Amino acid sequence: MRLGGEHARHDDGQFEHWRQAVSTAFVPLAVVSTAEDGEARFTGTLRTTALGGLQLSEVGGRAVDVRRTRTSIKRSDPGLVKVGLQLSGRGVIVQDDREAVLGPGDFAVYDTSKPYDLHFAGDFSMFVLMFPRELLRIASRELGTVSARRIRGSTGMGALVSPFLTNLHHSVVTGTMPTTPLVEDAVVDLLSAAVQAEAPADATAPGATLLLRVKSFVDAHLHDPALDTATVASHHHVSTRHLQKMFEADGHTVAGWIRHRRLEKCRRDLKDVRFRGESIGTICARYGLVSSSHFSRLFKDTYGVSPRAFREQELLSISV
Repeated sequence: MRLGGEHARHDDGQFEHWRQAVSTAFVPLAVVSTAEDGEARFTGTLRTTALGGLQLSEVGGRAVDVRRTRTSIKRSDPGLVKVGLQLSGRGVIVQDDREAVLGPGDFAVYDTSKPYDLHFAGDFSMFVLMFPRELLRIASRELGTVSARRIRGSTGMGALVSPFLTNLHHSVVTGTMPTTPLVEDAVVDLLSAAVQAEAPADATAPGATLLLRVKSFVDAHLHDPALDTATVASHHHVSTRHLQKMFEADGHTVAGWIRHRRLEKCRRDLKDVRFRGESIGTICARYGLVSSSHFSRLFKDTYGVSPRAFREQELLSISV
């Protein structure tokens, strides 16, 4: 698979085209050139593709400032998280009154639902992963404690994750990356571990840790049609009331989270070529949804298209 989607190079005064392409590929952004010679000799690149629910992009240029403002957030707030791995040059990410100065191999996470600034004083390239906030295995309220924190590519979890991301970037560019859902899960799991390791000690309170354990338990038992709030609470030795309060603080209900994860897993398998021979009923039953008609209604209400139509669209896009 080659890095597809948008692949553009902009030279000799084409800064405006690159600026518009970057804002379209990610979320609405304000981009200005800070080069001494202005935009006249700007050179930029943008390449982007998808891996399941992840958008993978390589973006490069020279001497620019990028800003996500409150106005642009009001225009569009899809609830996404971005992880930026510095490939070359130096970059600065500013959010939540913190500043992460990144050199090659360093990375940081930032939230598109809050204002942020990116500064690149010279030539640069960055590998950016963008995905729905709920895929990151940390509580939503914790995200504000870890955004714009430099995760060094040479120490701790960063020393494990940075080479992985670098190799992911290389394999995507060269067309050698396997596209199975397991790869998507591995990327999210590693990023979550690295980000959580950087969280301040007081951000990982017992309640936050329990919520992560509960969510992991839910994912491991989606196949069980009997999985419900009472089952989850009993396994973790807490009351259903306490469990509901934990999820409400994170912006969800327990039942809603179970349903969301089941639908996401089904959605993932519906577009996986390995399962094209399986019926829709088989796929939804694998995640505890035993009624295919009920599943179809839930799926269409959530994603705006029936499971069958979604599958046909996805498999057609792969074969083209």
